[in-house]
Amino acid sequence: MIACAIDKIAARGHLNGVAAEVRAMTEFRPDPLPRRRAVAVDVGGVVVGGDAPVVVQSMTNTDTADIDATVAQVAALARAGSELVRITVDRDDSAAAVPRIREKLEKRGLAVPLIGDFHYIGHKLLADHPACAEALAKYRINPGNVGFKDKKDRQFAQIVETAIRHAKPVRIGVNWGSLDQALLTRLMDENHDRGAPLTARQVMREAIVQSALLSANQAEEIGLSRDRIILSAKVSNVQDLIACYAMLAERSDHALHLGLTEAGMGSKGIVASSAAMGILLQQGIGDTIRVSLTPEPGGDRTLEVQVAQELLQTMGFRQFVPVVAACPGCGRTTSTVFQQLARAIQDDIRTSMPVWREKYPGVEALSVAVMGCIVNGPGESKHADIGISLPGTGETPAAPVFIDGQKAATLRGDNIAAEFQAMVADYIDKRFGRPKAAE
Repeated sequence: MIACAIDKIAARGHLNGVAAEVRAMTEFRPDPLPRRRAVAVDVGGVVVGGDAPVVVQSMTNTDTADIDATVAQVAALARAGSELVRITVDRDDSAAAVPRIREKLEKRGLAVPLIGDFHYIGHKLLADHPACAEALAKYRINPGNVGFKDKKDRQFAQIVETAIRHAKPVRIGVNWGSLDQALLTRLMDENHDRGAPLTARQVMREAIVQSALLSANQAEEIGLSRDRIILSAKVSNVQDLIACYAMLAERSDHALHLGLTEAGMGSKGIVASSAAMGILLQQGIGDTIRVSLTPEPGGDRTLEVQVAQELLQTMGFRQFVPVVAACPGCGRTTSTVFQQLARAIQDDIRTSMPVWREKYPGVEALSVAVMGCIVNGPGESKHADIGISLPGTGETPAAPVFIDGQKAATLRGDNIAAEFQAMVADYIDKRFGRPKAAE
């Protein structure tokens, strides 16, 4: 409706160029929201914190000792856009496999940094497998299970000393499922003696935050610099996650990794992760994120990367892939052509992006519209870089195509979808293709 009004005014000569200005307003621009300033950490060439954009991370679910399976999954995650990939290092076989995994990835031209996930015996695995310690870009340790009783501080120190020796950063990742019980018990006892005791939930949150901060201070005392420490405080409840990270952000300038642990499967996991991390990101909190989805049986592990990218892109923080605006459908759009076309274009974009990133610099800024009837179709199509307005129920069987705000063609017949896809491909090549060298 706005586009129609603008066109009528412009046609009367009152507002030349207004339609183009409105189109420009719909283009992606990073939102200048204030962001918590964290100490920058270099993770294998990927900067986390500082002035760097929020980084997307993922994790494999293969047995790391299965080198080929792990290489294949890391490669798939990296090609999907994961900028950091965490792998499990839980025994000698997996630790021994890490250098070979790194080597095979590099032979494929994939330099994605690998993060080693250590629990219980990380100090021993890193000491026994120095090639693993060197091949990893970062170590992730959990202060709740790095060691117990008198062994805890000693084993924590051994991991930190290994990180210092190999010049690697460490993520101190607290998880409420394996929270330091001695710390939690102490805080519960202290709370019991307070005049106005906190709730058990509030004490639990404080224990999570203190565990991260105390461990970070301990690592610094051992000699690990602040620009090699990342903190996380993962829980599976949305409100607890928001509260814990708000407390961490207020009491520390360490880089923070966001993630709702055990988020769940399908739409539940997507909605919960997006709700929790979306609020924190809007507050300027978070330097790297992971969407911890339980995969469907036989499902695609890269879905968690796609969701993380879409969260950042939807909120206006980063741009990863071209945006496809598509009509939701109503009683005016009984045809499924626009649904099929929108799906085909979106799938083609996702499939093509690994190649397009190299071949068409800047293509992630592209916007495409696939609309289903005359109500909003022409207007939305004009606002996109390239858009099509398909005929709705009872409308003339013609589909106008708009390029850069101007009507470029009208498609008819049974081959509309294929013709429009070809026009999108041609538009991308002309706008984003590198100029051919003069012969």
